[in-house]
Amino acid sequence: MKRVIEMTLLASVLVLSGGCATKKYVAKQTDPLSQKINDVDKNQQNTQKQLESDEPKISAAAEKADSADSRAGDALGRADAASKKTDQVRTELQNQFHSELNERIANIDDYKPAGDVTVLFKFNSAALTDDAKQQLDQLGKGQVGSMKRYFVAIEGFTDKIGPADYNLDLSRRRAQAVQNYLVTEHNIPVYRIQIVGLGKEKPLNEQKTRDDRQKNRRVEVMIFSAEGGPGATAQSPGTAQK
Repeated sequence: MKRVIEMTLLASVLVLSGGCATKKYVAKQTDPLSQKINDVDKNQQNTQKQLESDEPKISAAAEKADSADSRAGDALGRADAASKKTDQVRTELQNQFHSELNERIANIDDYKPAGDVTVLFKFNSAALTDDAKQQLDQLGKGQVGSMKRYFVAIEGFTDKIGPADYNLDLSRRRAQAVQNYLVTEHNIPVYRIQIVGLGKEKPLNEQKTRDDRQKNRRVEVMIFSAEGGPGATAQSPGTAQK
């Protein structure tokens, strides 16, 4: 009997000792895991708080982005409208030009000289003098201003001094100077003007003197009109200089 009691007591001690050891082992293994879980929870809570605090900023940024997209869309719309308007104006001008050009070609025999002027230039210069501008003003404010069917022929010349290729370029620049003045100062449409540079071709004299050479440094402007009446054959004040 005593032997049985001793065996029972020993078994109880072993069971109690084993249970304590198991709890300590489990606690040792689970405590770090619990700490990690707690850390994850804290991080999640912090992230949630950060998201909540950033939400107004995100909304404001989204509104700005939407506003920028709207302004960009409006700008693109205006640019597209301007482009279409430009194309429309260009088309209208081209149609007008082709219409008048076709009319001019079809009725070329109807165009008669209606006025002319000759302007002189200084040596080796394509700049208009004050006298030249006054002569062009008389032409622009006179007959040309009242005409509807007309075109302007401009021929540039030089004296015989200098290389032929240089004089050819100089004569063209002189003709262009006259064209630019008539377009900018008297609103003559550029498509009504035809220019050519002839260099030292077609001299007015033998150019033996300085005065003779000066007379050849010139631009001749001729107005042709298809309109009837006395004005169609009248000559401008510059005719006498030719």
